[in-house]
Formats: sequence, C-alpha cells, structure tokens
Amino acid sequence: MAGIAFDNGKVLVALRNPGTSIGESWEFPGGKLEEGESPEETLKREYLEEFDAEIEVGERICRGKFSNKDCHYTLYGYLITVKSELRLKEHSEVRWVSLRELDNLPMAASDRQLAECLKNR
Repeated sequence: MAGIAFDNGKVLVALRNPGTSIGESWEFPGGKLEEGESPEETLKREYLEEFDAEIEVGERICRGKFSNKDCHYTLYGYLITVKSELRLKEHSEVRWVSLRELDNLPMAASDRQLAECLKNR
C-alpha cells in the first residue's frame, strides 16, 4: 500500500535511507499489508511507524506491479491527507514535487508506475 498526498498541485515523496533493497530511491510512502489489516489500517500504521504522523485515508486511485525475489506483488496507491507534522525515521528527506518533477527522481519500478498513473488521471 502506498499513501499519495497532494497539496497545492504537488505530491509528497520520501527518499528511502541507504541500505535497503531499493535504498536511496524516492517513493510514495507506505508498506505491506499485515494479516487481518485493511489497506487503511496498513497506511495509518506505516505512517505512524515511518513518520510518527497521523493520516486520513481516502479512495484507491492507482496500482503498480512488481517482483521481488521471485514473488509478485501489486502496489495500490490511496489518496491520503497528512494530519500532523512528518518526522523522518526511515527516510532521509521528504519533498512536495509536481508530477512533472517525478520524472527526474530515481524511483523503484512500482512507484514509477504509480507516478505514471497519476500523470494520466
């Protein structure tokens, strides 16, 4: 699940810390659905864990597919509203960027698919 926040025509992206499988890539923050969780619960938990921030989750607006170690996944993007200040815990930077600016950022393939989906909406 990925949370996609818009503000004044810009979208929130975060730079992953180095040392992970896709470290130092920009992403739409979120995480994996745990057993028994709804997508909304997953995103709320992930934003608390990664940013110590509260969010409101809206509708699902896009999806991307990716593989990791012979497993296939679908990444769903949900509109979110950030309700509190973001504190960096698992990322080195956050930015509000235009959809055009996403083209110039290094992103994992799944997040790139979400970016393309957003530009085509």
